[in-house]
Amino acid sequence: MTCKRLMVSVFLIMLFIAFAPSAQAEKIYIDIDSPAFRQFPLAVADFAMPDGAAGRTPKMSSLVPDLVRSYLALTGLFNILDKTSYLDAGPSQNPEKVSFPDWVAVGADYLLAGAMQFEGTEMLLEVRLYDVVTGRTILHKTYRTAAADTRAASRLIAGDIVVALIGEEGDFDTRIAFVAKRADKSDIYSTGYDGEDLKRLTRHETLVATPRWSPDGRYLAFTSYKNGRPAVFIKDLKTNVERQVAFHEGLNLCGGFSPDSRKLLLTLSRDTNEEIYALDIDSLKLARLTYNYAIDVSPTWSPCGRKIAFVSNRSGTPQIFVMDADGNNVRRLTYEGNYNTSPAWSPRGGKLAFEGLIDRRFQIFTVNEDGEELTQLTADDANSESPAWSPSGRQIAFSSRKGSKYRLCVVNANGANLRVLREEHYPLTMPAWSPRKLQ
Repeated sequence: MTCKRLMVSVFLIMLFIAFAPSAQAEKIYIDIDSPAFRQFPLAVADFAMPDGAAGRTPKMSSLVPDLVRSYLALTGLFNILDKTSYLDAGPSQNPEKVSFPDWVAVGADYLLAGAMQFEGTEMLLEVRLYDVVTGRTILHKTYRTAAADTRAASRLIAGDIVVALIGEEGDFDTRIAFVAKRADKSDIYSTGYDGEDLKRLTRHETLVATPRWSPDGRYLAFTSYKNGRPAVFIKDLKTNVERQVAFHEGLNLCGGFSPDSRKLLLTLSRDTNEEIYALDIDSLKLARLTYNYAIDVSPTWSPCGRKIAFVSNRSGTPQIFVMDADGNNVRRLTYEGNYNTSPAWSPRGGKLAFEGLIDRRFQIFTVNEDGEELTQLTADDANSESPAWSPSGRQIAFSSRKGSKYRLCVVNANGANLRVLREEHYPLTMPAWSPRKLQ
């Protein structure tokens, strides 16, 4: 049975936000998955700023708007108009003073205008998003943040614009974990949505693999050879305490968390063959889910928790299979290609991403959970592996290698808007996209 599509509706609140009286503007719902969808033509004017603001330069008026432009451009949903084309360059927070025909003339459907002022170490931002065709205010909101935290403020504004125009949250305040390997040592790092703000999450300095965020944002699970052979660890991101939760004979590989964050899927070879287990995180009790002579690996829960996708060579070559959460009703999902692995379930349900071998290179694909609508998202001469969905289900992160260059990349779920997050001369692998709510 197809899982019901889920919509996550919780914002990560990082800053104090004060709502203006008209903040609850009417939302516009547009189907961004439709073949007829076109990018939103959006103009972002520099913000108004009081003359002679103490210690502030005129460049401050463009700093936040420029960051908002860059964040929105990363989504692939917006056609951000070049501000040198603007006819009405003067920012205005008064709808009666906005010359809407001038904005229509330069090709804008929407306009973001704002004003900023400073109160000690705080910055107060008031913004309005207009539909310039009708002259209607779609969003009116006030933000109070630390004056130095322009990126966080810009992410909040960008996120509210996405909600106002498509009725769903963005991914701006999420992070992407990945494994970075230098020489024979590796550890897990994370980066922001824009590829900035690099943070180190582990200090094992050994072989580590398969980072996985818990849906509640509290834990990071991974496999590490810290003790000489593979073991599964869970790190509490709130307390920074790590604990070893699986150290059985043979292989111990970390899989995905259950939607309620209470269980963790594992691949263990404790019974001589690689099989899939569910680990209760509190009691550390194991429940074996597969019983097959073949190799079963890479398990991941569906967002509704009723299905598990995994990889098995029981058909002769590695393919994606789906089973019920208790291990019953196993069925094969992929039939095209002779090497398909690394399944990742869309947070929206109904669709999975995976890596498949084609023309001797791995590429990223998506497929419906009924096996229909196989779609190839990447098609270059690099090896693209380990897809990971964003919380919105609109973008997919993956690792890419071409020659001596290793990249972390993001692509929209329809294959458009490919962008490079980070590029290094050492391996960057196994990306895992965080939930919106992090501890």
